[in-house]
Amino acid sequence: MSTKPTTTDLEWTELDRRAVDTVRVLAMDSVQKVGNGHPGTAMSLAPAAYVLFQKLMRHDPADAQWTGRDRFVLSAGHSSLTLYIQLYLAGYGLELSDLESFRTWGSKTPGHPEYGHTVGVETTTGPLGQGVANAVGMAMAARYERGLYDPDAPAGTSPFDHTIWAIAGDGCLQEGISAEASSLAGHQKLGNLVLLWDDNHISIEGDTETAVSEDTLKRYEAYGWHVQRVEQLPDGDLDPAGLYRALKAAQAETERPSFIAARSIIAWPAPHAQNTEAAHGSALGDAEVAATKKVLGFDPEKSFDVSDEVLAHTREALDRGREVRGEWEKSFAAWRTANPERAATFDRIRAGELPTGWEEKLPAFEAGKSVATRAASGKVLQALGAVIPELWGGSADLAGSNNTTIDKTSSFLPVGNPLPGADPYGRTVHYGIREHAMGSTMNGIALHGNTRIYGGTFLVFSDYMRPAVRLAALMRVPVTYVWTHDSIGLGEDGPTHQPVEHLAALRAIPGLNIVRPADANETAVAWREILRRHDKGAPHGLALTRQGVPTYEPNDEAAKGGYVLFDAEGGAPQVVLIGTGSEVQLAVAAREQLQADGIPTRVVSMPSVEWFDEQDQAYKDSVLPPSVKARVAVEAGIGLTWYRYVGQAGRIVSLEHFGASADGKVLFREFGFTAEAVAAAARESLTDSAR
Repeated sequence: MSTKPTTTDLEWTELDRRAVDTVRVLAMDSVQKVGNGHPGTAMSLAPAAYVLFQKLMRHDPADAQWTGRDRFVLSAGHSSLTLYIQLYLAGYGLELSDLESFRTWGSKTPGHPEYGHTVGVETTTGPLGQGVANAVGMAMAARYERGLYDPDAPAGTSPFDHTIWAIAGDGCLQEGISAEASSLAGHQKLGNLVLLWDDNHISIEGDTETAVSEDTLKRYEAYGWHVQRVEQLPDGDLDPAGLYRALKAAQAETERPSFIAARSIIAWPAPHAQNTEAAHGSALGDAEVAATKKVLGFDPEKSFDVSDEVLAHTREALDRGREVRGEWEKSFAAWRTANPERAATFDRIRAGELPTGWEEKLPAFEAGKSVATRAASGKVLQALGAVIPELWGGSADLAGSNNTTIDKTSSFLPVGNPLPGADPYGRTVHYGIREHAMGSTMNGIALHGNTRIYGGTFLVFSDYMRPAVRLAALMRVPVTYVWTHDSIGLGEDGPTHQPVEHLAALRAIPGLNIVRPADANETAVAWREILRRHDKGAPHGLALTRQGVPTYEPNDEAAKGGYVLFDAEGGAPQVVLIGTGSEVQLAVAAREQLQADGIPTRVVSMPSVEWFDEQDQAYKDSVLPPSVKARVAVEAGIGLTWYRYVGQAGRIVSLEHFGASADGKVLFREFGFTAEAVAAAARESLTDSAR
């Protein structure tokens, strides 16, 4: 059996010991029944997860969305049973039948935790290291939220003070994303963040000596974290008392994020499977499960064996949660009374509403002027920043190029940072050259709630962000990416910096909305629509130009994703030209040539194919009449997006190769992005459509 610790600072009873061993049995049985999964880590982590959920975390299983709760992130998402079993025992709504249906169709317990699918799951994890960065983002959001609503309260006294707890494995810490995010967390001095490292020395290929030899604790010390190590009990099990003391000490450390290394033995106490790579990702087998149950004092003939006494004991978490939430609500009520204006702001933001009259602050741009859409986006952000306090963000060290500085006098930086404008509650985030971490921390910020976050870099570097972008789409969280320098139009930096396949690749991600506005006024409409769509829960990527583009008259129809910018003259359209971003001007110029030749031509600006596809068929047909078979799409990237819009007789003016280093105007001419080329493609399409 597990060793019962002797301690004066942790109340630990025989029922607690039995509950932890029940967790181990449930982990084995769940994987054994379905025939696949990851039992070993859930077994070895049982004491740690139990101490968190039953002894330390401020949470209420009856109200999983309570604003004042602590957050828990299982970065080692393959060990989903570590979380599911605690949710079951604490009373979040999962039942034994859900564990019995682990990893099966329609189950509430999928292979990896999924946000929005299972009550109590704060984020979707599985791609290793992402959860570490999500937790960093949640800690950043908690600090910014405190700044919005209760900035002057002494540390630890605000109803908005809470702790972000995370568990990571060896794989999480090997992934580069965790290094980026951990470096950022140390720089930001996120004292509300506690990361527990399950140091079990096992990965799929065996002992981690195959790949890692660094001193991880010294690495985290170098990042600026508070570091502790918890020693094992003599029998090799995790020490609940030691974990409790370390976690409490970490929670008390408010000037730095905390890192706790806990040496564990995977699949402890399985007689033959413990400390083996097989226990990481495979069922233990009937004989080993039975043998382990005997070690733990369980009947090997029984499966999913949970005693009434154990369940009643762990469901006391509901009573504790009710009590702690009641205490918090008194504190929250006192805050509301003392801060009526901030309370009104909190209520508005919590309801997903924007300030009255915010749309009136959107800038309008004079038609005929040449304005880069990145510059227009910057003006929109600065205008809206003055009236939407929950809107914040920054850039991966490219703010001057991305135009993402919402407030030049206010930087989100910790107390003690020497830079002018440093403010722990500042508006402008400096992510550093950490695109991957930026994407994942933004997910954490959005998941935390009560603010609206954006982040910028060059479109070509969306490659660095892609895993986080995919997860944002999978979770349907409302983050906004400001991706500038969106084509060969950026010029002399050359093909390493010129996105070619990126627009099509990003549009291939289900649930991600890409918006590539044609001009400054479309950019303002795009920001307005993105802000309106916040509660629909979807990420948006703005693709913006470095170079100036002509400004057209404002048209609210841009919010529909595609609309008629200039219609045919002299009769119904014979050909439709579809453009996005900086190439819309080419379609407009080609239209003039075709109209001069007596060919009635319509120009459709389509900033977002995703928004356009949402419209009803009648509207889509009004923009792209089915009767008009002659169509041309023009975009300075690969043409993959456009085949379904131009049809069999259509043509696509695209870039099916990498760019080059030269002035952007030269590249457009040399690579065939001219009004003449678009007009020629239209004539070819007209010929084909007439056959």
